[in-house]
Amino acid sequence: MSLIEVSHLRKEYSGVTPLRDVNAVVERGEVISIIGPSGTGKSTFLRCLNRLETPTSGQILVDGVDVCAPDADLPALRRKMGMVFQSFNLFDHLLVAENIMYGPTHLLGMGKQEAYDQALELLAQVGLRDKALNLPSELSGGQRQRVAIARGLAMKPDILLFDEPTSALDPTMVSEVLAVMKGLASRGLTMLTVTHEMRFARDVSSRVFYMDQGEVWEAGPPEQIFAHPERKETYDFIFRVRSWEWEVRSTDFDYPAMVSSMQTFCARQFLGRRMMIACELVVEELVVAGLVPAARDAGLADPGLRMVLTVAEGGEQATLEVDCRALFVAGVSRDVLGSYVDELSVALLAAHAEFLPEEEPGILRLAIS
Repeated sequence: MSLIEVSHLRKEYSGVTPLRDVNAVVERGEVISIIGPSGTGKSTFLRCLNRLETPTSGQILVDGVDVCAPDADLPALRRKMGMVFQSFNLFDHLLVAENIMYGPTHLLGMGKQEAYDQALELLAQVGLRDKALNLPSELSGGQRQRVAIARGLAMKPDILLFDEPTSALDPTMVSEVLAVMKGLASRGLTMLTVTHEMRFARDVSSRVFYMDQGEVWEAGPPEQIFAHPERKETYDFIFRVRSWEWEVRSTDFDYPAMVSSMQTFCARQFLGRRMMIACELVVEELVVAGLVPAARDAGLADPGLRMVLTVAEGGEQATLEVDCRALFVAGVSRDVLGSYVDELSVALLAAHAEFLPEEEPGILRLAIS
């Protein structure tokens, strides 16, 4: 018998039906990533699984028990099925260790010393043992999410649900949470994750569910979903054109933050390490080594640079467009810009990019390969 069996699940609200007819099976130890456009019922599906939402109709069997039955033991279900929310949901007035101890002491009857020892062990697993006596407000967003994961594990669930666990985080914090989740997956814990992190879905999942219009339209191993999707809608979602934008509004702009944001975007778009490095090098040599110094020498406190990096076709192609019209208005011509790019920069740009014809003066476009 499968660990989770969902048959004809439907959820209606007044005027909207997020789940129309969901059918799915999850085996013990599987790592399921649930992807799809926003508003297609992915989070509602998870909330129905652990009965935070009451389904309108259909059946959910968890270990053979119908959790939609009128006499279903919901506290027992929620002990079996932990959940990590995108907004952390920690108790701000409790210490980190106390947050993790709360469920085991209040719901499992565990003694305080045993619960504290377990909390320290779980915090060590997520790299936060030294934060046990801190308040949640003293932690970063990524650290709070890792505490939330430890809290979910404290109930020793058979199943752990993640509802977009990185969507509320800054790009620099996403990787630390995903690293913890990858570690859990390697331990054989059954996990269902609603995520927009496509690299996680591709590299860590046993199977991927693509949801659209309130149904699971396609399910299969990552190599099928990402390389050979059967439905056009899945293909369009996976290979849709995506863009990263960044504006440089000061010659003393936050370069590390820009690079981190771009790297996170590239990772989400399936760019391999070579392409990620190429994109970073092109931005470094063209913008940081060329355009920004030119703006500074021209007396522009605000260079008004706007970059758009566009990736299509599964991450095999990229185009960088840089709006530098403010420099041109200030009298910085292309010849002047060329004087800021040394021989090494020219060689690096030539190795990784090709300038495309200008469609408008002051708009530089490059194809990156």
